[in-house]
Amino acid sequence: MNDTVIRPFRPSDVPWLVAQHGLLYERDEGFDKSFARLVQQILDEFVATHDPSCDRGWIAERAGVPLGSIFCVRLDEITAKLRLFFLVPEARGKGLGKRLLHTCMDHARDTGFEKMSLWTHESHRAACALYQATGWQLTGSKPVHSFGVDLVEQSWEIRL
Repeated sequence: MNDTVIRPFRPSDVPWLVAQHGLLYERDEGFDKSFARLVQQILDEFVATHDPSCDRGWIAERAGVPLGSIFCVRLDEITAKLRLFFLVPEARGKGLGKRLLHTCMDHARDTGFEKMSLWTHESHRAACALYQATGWQLTGSKPVHSFGVDLVEQSWEIRL
């Protein structure tokens, strides 16, 4: 994955991100169409209202082909929120997720945030293992029925 670049997100990335999230989460986790709609809503809001002084998105790509994403957005004055951390299956397990995560965390730290938070699902085991390995702490966990399936939501935080 050394030939993979991490570049700034562009609004033209939205259709790919929505389609990939919808396709892969439906296939791998049984999510219904409401998940892709949520991703679309998050991205539309980001494009329309993000503050470029602190909110950023990145796309990992190799030879012009997108492989994944990560976003950092202001939650409050001291907290950044990690969003839409995603890798296509063929890019997983090769260190690219760690590069994306560090890009996002470094940006949050450099921007002056004191901590970061994120929301995910217990079923995302590789991502949760990466969070734990990089110092994130699990702060909450609860069973829910979302996107047409039973899940365990998790909240994580890290002090920067």
